[in-house]
Amino acid sequence: MGAQRAQTQEQVVDAPDGFGVAVVREDGKWRCSPLRPAALTSLKAAETELCELRSAGAVFGLLDVDDEFFVIVRPAPRGTRLLLSDATAALDYDIAAEVLERLDADIDDEDLDDADPFEEGDLGVLSDIGLPEPVLSIILSETDLYADEQVGRIAREMGFADELSAVLDRLGR
Repeated sequence: MGAQRAQTQEQVVDAPDGFGVAVVREDGKWRCSPLRPAALTSLKAAETELCELRSAGAVFGLLDVDDEFFVIVRPAPRGTRLLLSDATAALDYDIAAEVLERLDADIDDEDLDDADPFEEGDLGVLSDIGLPEPVLSIILSETDLYADEQVGRIAREMGFADELSAVLDRLGR
């Protein structure tokens, strides 16, 4: 028991700053809830937690990691759909590298070293529930915004900004 508690505390200490939020659209209403800190360091942890929500409606996760980049995680029966806002983050963050690996992106560290930030993954990941691909592309192109500001913009565009704000307030962000 003590070893497990120590491991859990270590995971929290090692967790980057940021937040993970599960977003659910059910019966025409948005609901947001915080994800555990492990979601910021492990794609598998984020997917598992999102799948445990078992909603009849759309479910996806928004992971803001150190306000440097964000990941959209949308579990689906045919495999999780993913979008990484900045592929160059894979040089410094394991979860970003994990996303690139899952996407089977043919990008090596040398390519990332000299690259300007660029997104990788499914730009249409939220298009069926209110965020068209061109709008998400514009949000991603606004490189003067921090990742949390981009996530906030996604929430405003889709109509769950108040729900997201309430969760972030509870998290002290």
